[in-house]
Amino acid sequence: MASISMGNPLVYLEKGANDNWLIGSDSREFYLLTKQLYAELTQNNNLKTPLKIIIAEREPIKLIASFIAATAANCQVFLCNPNWVKAEWEQVFNLVKPDLIWGNLPEIDYKKTQKDTREFTPKFTSSLIMIPTGGTSGKIRFAMHTWKNLMASVRGFQQYFSLEQVNSFCILPLYHVSGLMQFMRSFTTGGKLVISTLKLLENGERYEIQPEEFFISLVPTQLQRLLEKPDLTTWLSRFQTALLGGAPAWLELLETSRNYGIRLAPTYGMTETASQIATLKPEEFLAGNNTIGQVLPHAKVVIKGENGEILGTNQTGTISIKADSLALGYYPELFANQEEFQLDDLGFIDENRDLKIVGRNSNKIITGGENVFPNEVEAAILSTQMVEDICVIGLPDSQWGEIVTAIYVPKSSNVNIGNLKIAIEDKLSKFKCPKKWIAVESLPRSVQGKINRQLLQQNYRTEVLTTNQFCVTNE
Repeated sequence: MASISMGNPLVYLEKGANDNWLIGSDSREFYLLTKQLYAELTQNNNLKTPLKIIIAEREPIKLIASFIAATAANCQVFLCNPNWVKAEWEQVFNLVKPDLIWGNLPEIDYKKTQKDTREFTPKFTSSLIMIPTGGTSGKIRFAMHTWKNLMASVRGFQQYFSLEQVNSFCILPLYHVSGLMQFMRSFTTGGKLVISTLKLLENGERYEIQPEEFFISLVPTQLQRLLEKPDLTTWLSRFQTALLGGAPAWLELLETSRNYGIRLAPTYGMTETASQIATLKPEEFLAGNNTIGQVLPHAKVVIKGENGEILGTNQTGTISIKADSLALGYYPELFANQEEFQLDDLGFIDENRDLKIVGRNSNKIITGGENVFPNEVEAAILSTQMVEDICVIGLPDSQWGEIVTAIYVPKSSNVNIGNLKIAIEDKLSKFKCPKKWIAVESLPRSVQGKINRQLLQQNYRTEVLTTNQFCVTNE
């Protein structure tokens, strides 16, 4: 049996055994199921290597019970999206080669993958928690975390918001870091937790809670949908804090939220850092601040120049992170630098120590020698309220090298390129304005709201190159 200490999930399980902390669900069922699964895993403790367990449960109680049981039993736990298709599951199985599967998966020839003869170099005495990331780019990876990493994120959140208990209203997937950390905050601090979905909210399910005592976490597309219904907007405005992350939010969305008095807290973080490492407090948001706030106590952000030098206030460069919540690596490899995580994101820290994200270096478009960041162009187009969705990419062009290309979903059939051009001409410099516009019915987004920019780039770039011509520009 695994030893029980404050670093063990079973401590928190026992502390909440008699509490009705899972609102809308059966807390006792969770407790009993977790104990049962833990007993099954630890009845044979002569295993020389930790069991590798894939968890792909659709039912929330089963998922979190499986997660706690497997983590407490010092297993290598792989949280997975049960909605992955067969090709994605084959990719996962070739990488993981699991010993045990909890959940219903599509029919795959597992015989090829069940025996793992690889030597896994890193040796750990505690469980590893693998959280999926990178699936939208076509290659699924797992960020390797430990219980200690995740708890560092929880403690940083508590300290930043000066809280003892954290009550969470979760409508994000529990297998994703954004949903998992909401569970972790409530489970380990003695707080209450609601597990729901956006669809249930839109259908009128509210639960018996006082929103003023709860945090809710949203991605921008979810926030947009909630704001389209007056009753949900009023309900959302009652929450203690509405954390917003997962993808960049456009200015119009922020302004609308502010006008409705929603206590929004834009955040910045990723799977590799066990969710947020910077957050804007709601009071500052309501006062007009449009940054993503200050860095949480468990993390440190450094802005670096092209040669690796540390930049000063208001100087834009690449973002580098040091954090107690930083992942160990991508399974099964450790990060070469365990102390610092170098990102592709560009940003700066202003005179108030607030962090501002400019965009991604890899998404940068160089057109006629000028640098254009898609985030800024997308925000300007969204602010016109003429499009439902937008993604800006660079496509090859014989004259400009690359041209700024807007792939958009129009709000109505009356929206045309001429109207859009006029609407943004006073919002962007001329070189930043799209030269090519492509209307589509929908854009590929993940459940966290992130656009699959790589897929769009690949599809339209391939189309340009296979036709043996560059894009026709309007100038």
